[in-house]
Amino acid sequence: MIIGQAFAWVFDPANYGGFNAIPTRLWEHVWISLLAVLIASVIAVPLGWLIGHTGRARGVAIALSGGIRALPTLGVLTLFGLLLGVGLQAPLLALVILAIPSVLAGAYSGIESVDPVTVDAARAQGMTGWQILTKVEVPLGLPLLIGGIRAAVLQVVATATLAAYVGAGGLGGYVFLGLKTQDYAEMLGASVLVIALAIAFEIVFSLLQRAVVPAGVSARVAGGRTGSRKRARNPIPEGNPS
Repeated sequence: MIIGQAFAWVFDPANYGGFNAIPTRLWEHVWISLLAVLIASVIAVPLGWLIGHTGRARGVAIALSGGIRALPTLGVLTLFGLLLGVGLQAPLLALVILAIPSVLAGAYSGIESVDPVTVDAARAQGMTGWQILTKVEVPLGLPLLIGGIRAAVLQVVATATLAAYVGAGGLGGYVFLGLKTQDYAEMLGASVLVIALAIAFEIVFSLLQRAVVPAGVSARVAGGRTGSRKRARNPIPEGNPS
């Protein structure tokens, strides 16, 4: 059965030594993915914070993000490969373009999600616009930003298999090699590794997203839930008691 053969390939000790070893390809896949998301974050996070804080160019950002999402990644990768040649530059640029919309959306959505009453209170205390952004809006919007980065990481990890298309390494090398040699167990085994890597990143960023929620917000949410449960157990009777 092909699934059993795929898992046998994954756990075969022969695949864990030499230049084409699974740990080597796995590490290449990880650092290519994280580097692409890091570059996208450097570009998109300040821009998203600016859009969220000022409220300007939001429509342009949404339209641009939608247009970027519609781009076929393989086509973009092929174009960059023809322009830049074989190597890391072409897939890295394609993956950065893929990651920018999710990070940008997380950045400006996080700032926009802050309660205007909180912003007005900070302004009434004499805070400048920069202080409001850095001390109020950014900390409160951080969970949504991490959520955007989380989505970008998952997209990039899944798509980084195409990096091997132009000789940049990663787990996609096994996919293209298996396709060339008709070794479908190797192709499926590489896909299993990519899925496992995506799940691992999902767990890490899920925990990180919870960890960055400000303590006051967590306490307020917990208090609201406790109050809701108390009201459910002790409903207010209708009418006046006799």
